[in-house]
Amino acid sequence: MKNVYSRRLAFLLIVSTGLGGVLRAVTIRSPYGISYQVNVNAAGQNIPGDAANEPSMCVDPTNPNRLAIGWRQFDTTNSSFRQSGVAYTTNGGLNWTFPGILEAGTFRSDPVLASDADGVFYYLGISNANTFACDLLRSTNGGATWLPVGPALGGDKEWMAIDTTSGPGRGNIYLVWSPFFNVYNNQNQIFTRSTDGGKDWMPAIGLPHLPYWGTIAIGPNGEVYNFGTAIDIEPFWLNRSSDATNRNAIPTMDVSTLVDLGGPPVIGVSGINPGGLLGQAWVAVDHSSRATRGYVYVLCSVTNDPGNIVNVMFSRSTNGGQTWSAPLRINDDAATQNAAHWFGTLSVAPNGRVDACWFDTRQSADNSLSALYYSWSDDGGLTWAPNRPLTPQFDHSLGYPQQEKIGDYLAMVSLNEGAGIAYPATFNGEEDIYFVRAELPIIASITLVGGTIRIAWNSVPGVTYCVEAKTNLNQSWAAGVNVACLTATNSAATVIDSPGAGGQQKYYRVVRQP
Repeated sequence: MKNVYSRRLAFLLIVSTGLGGVLRAVTIRSPYGISYQVNVNAAGQNIPGDAANEPSMCVDPTNPNRLAIGWRQFDTTNSSFRQSGVAYTTNGGLNWTFPGILEAGTFRSDPVLASDADGVFYYLGISNANTFACDLLRSTNGGATWLPVGPALGGDKEWMAIDTTSGPGRGNIYLVWSPFFNVYNNQNQIFTRSTDGGKDWMPAIGLPHLPYWGTIAIGPNGEVYNFGTAIDIEPFWLNRSSDATNRNAIPTMDVSTLVDLGGPPVIGVSGINPGGLLGQAWVAVDHSSRATRGYVYVLCSVTNDPGNIVNVMFSRSTNGGQTWSAPLRINDDAATQNAAHWFGTLSVAPNGRVDACWFDTRQSADNSLSALYYSWSDDGGLTWAPNRPLTPQFDHSLGYPQQEKIGDYLAMVSLNEGAGIAYPATFNGEEDIYFVRAELPIIASITLVGGTIRIAWNSVPGVTYCVEAKTNLNQSWAAGVNVACLTATNSAATVIDSPGAGGQQKYYRVVRQP
């Protein structure tokens, strides 16, 4: 078996134009990923003049080619009226279908999507601009259609997680929201649970230090972790409930811990998301079978030194959230260039790989342009791969709706073969939603199967690969032969070759095409 790594090519930006100058769905090609526009009309074209931001995403664990993305939809860039946009894909993100606003004319904001273990998708969002009341919808066909489940307790910056373990809490839905604007008139009740798919909800309870601008994650035994900005102690607080799986009792918090990420989160600054956050607090838990199973990871873009506006900072706990490692900076550029590394986002793959992505202004002298960056860790967050730009730069201030922001967060779901990321960008001169799979290094395996040679590698749908061969290790690859080229349709690709004459040895490599 030989491991073969692909060569990488320079950025290529493709914008195709239809009749009348209407921009079709934009495809952004980079050395490390291909981005596909999500908010498109029935003809696959961009919808000119609208605005779409703040995406959330879910994936069907029984069929990873089925995903759905929800976002805040504005009919025009000068509108302040938010509605719900939702699109779905059945081929891993190569094409997206946007059937239209969930409920046209109905206010909706702060979308959060999640899937249960059986591939049923749920959509949580604020449905009342005055009371911050939320409701829940569900889809049993991969996001093609949605039906209301009913009202959901909640408030501003709500978040949702669903237990997908095989334990007693399987199917439980957990919600958390901000203590500042909610249906309880800013009282301290910020956490609830449903044990029947969102039809009924436990009376909301408080959490120690009322963490806000945060997220929830489920551990491998069904334990519930909530992480956010503490209301009374800086900077961050984590709460864990190990008995939330008990449907007959009110959850209690058996771990409640201060977490240091080196600094606090930041509300938008001039020129960089002035009307929104520069990042929310993320928590994720390892469900793999590795030694890192059960490790808890947290991340946020914070201000922690005078040299950068915000940095992406990370910490981990190896004992269920009781103690935490020293904060680690993931963005690997200079610490003194006054750059913004914002919208830091975290997720963990089933195999234990830890992923991080964020917007980054390091290439922009005046911080007016951002690119989507990505890194990953294969050792439980101890070390991180060199940062990779997944997109060209874009002007993050173009096409603001009445709110001067491009949302408050990105969305990322990690699969073994790489991370899928939903993000807003302005490649059309307006805020639109895009999806990209962050490509990992190509690792090829070569095996003898009967009288043939089987070359297999990790692939990304939509990417074209060529398998090359040569018979002499000292021979240049230019003198080799092209065995086959293919465009991947899933996360694993295979090419079959014939042995050389007389059993002559062959050497192979897999090359990603531009």
